[in-house]
Amino acid sequence: MARVVVVHGIGQEFLGPESMGQNVGPALRDGVRLAGSPRLEPGDVTCAFYGDLYFEAGTRSLDIPPWDETDVDEGLEIELLEAWWEQASRIDPAVLGPDAADSRGVVGFGASRLLLSERVRAALDALSASSFFAKVSDRLLVFALKQVRRYMTEPELRRQVQTRIAEEITAETRVLVAHSLGSVVAYEALCAHPEWPVTDFVTLGSPLGMRSVVFDRLEPRPTKDVGCWPGGIERWTNIADRGDIVALADRLGPRFGDRVDDASISNGMQMHDLLRYLTASRTGTAVARGLED
Repeated sequence: MARVVVVHGIGQEFLGPESMGQNVGPALRDGVRLAGSPRLEPGDVTCAFYGDLYFEAGTRSLDIPPWDETDVDEGLEIELLEAWWEQASRIDPAVLGPDAADSRGVVGFGASRLLLSERVRAALDALSASSFFAKVSDRLLVFALKQVRRYMTEPELRRQVQTRIAEEITAETRVLVAHSLGSVVAYEALCAHPEWPVTDFVTLGSPLGMRSVVFDRLEPRPTKDVGCWPGGIERWTNIADRGDIVALADRLGPRFGDRVDDASISNGMQMHDLLRYLTASRTGTAVARGLED
């Protein structure tokens, strides 16, 4: 039975639990080894996979519509796109920011639907110039926006995704490692199951601190701008690359309390990459600490 469960984020939906495990397990074992901690065995790590839930049964990547700027919905999808655009322009000099786009006569997000698509087009074009999104097509970027929106707004999907995590938790599970959107899923699952034996929570490139789109929509809802402590865990380590656009609020302590141990690392040019987060010695240290008992 696995002592460590890893929860993926967006961008892994074309894989599966076994194929993910072939990379995730060795990467995390490397991180623990590089931290100088006792080695993990292959059976110590498993993956909670939910990416297939974003497709209709029996369909895969070729069934994704050719989405473009006209398919980004108002509300949460627009808010998230705007936040990524602003963050990218702050950390990447190659990205034209929203303010610069405004000065060129590009309309704001509060305009009519026709003009709104022009603003979305400007955002997509600007993000395509970033090293972070350079290899991501419009189609997949819009798909990412819709994945976040659907999880945060569709109760049945939310339940199904969290069930995938619950299915991997056993009496031996002590550490839950969660990346990107997976950190939101794992957080809510921990809050819903304080009886789980998990003692350590490790979040990687997490958007949990992002107001409006994520933080204000969490279940349970934050109280007086402070998020609930997740379940019965004893330690929460949050790790983020300062250039990770998805981890908009790279420090979670201000949102969830000073018990959160925030740490910064560098993943090189692949700031949000799951495997680079897992092989980091800081991640290895956090995981090993949860297995010491």
